[in-house]
Amino acid sequence: MEHPALPIGPDNPPPPTKPVTAPEPIKVQAADLPLSCPRPGDELWNMHPRVYLPIDETPDRRATCPYCGAVYELEGEVSKAH
Repeated sequence: MEHPALPIGPDNPPPPTKPVTAPEPIKVQAADLPLSCPRPGDELWNMHPRVYLPIDETPDRRATCPYCGAVYELEGEVSKAH
């Protein structure tokens, strides 16, 4: 038997919500450039259209995938050849 929902009020506060936290960045190296998401080796079920992320051109050396929200962080030195 399903119970009817009680209205939210002073005697019945809403349930607590989980705080939203930023995803932990995925560390990438110069050898991973050009960076694309999804990355080679990602599982097929988790695929979306491939997008290239210009992480080496951003001042903070971070990029976020517009499809899945994955955050990438570039570590180490990048040669001028990239």
